[in-house]
Amino acid sequence: MPVDPELLELLVCPKSKGALTVTRLPAPVCERLVARYREDFAGDEPVVSEGLWCRESGLVYPVVSDMPIMLVAEALPAAEALPEAAGENERTNDS
Repeated sequence: MPVDPELLELLVCPKSKGALTVTRLPAPVCERLVARYREDFAGDEPVVSEGLWCRESGLVYPVVSDMPIMLVAEALPAAEALPEAAGENERTNDS
């Protein structure tokens, strides 16, 4: 189930207060996140396929079993989580 659109309207990046965009995460990133959160789900296998991307901060907050993990310490750098975002910060900083 995707992130509820009404919830998405309320959420902002905790670091920059910037807008968030739902984005699909690559399979290797999803597998790594499933392994990271497995212990927290008491016997259930966590499901990860999306993240909430903030262009302003360059962070991606994972959505684990339909729950956005909105902690800066748990966020992934966009360049690591989203191949299409690699180099975006350099383009933004060059402007």
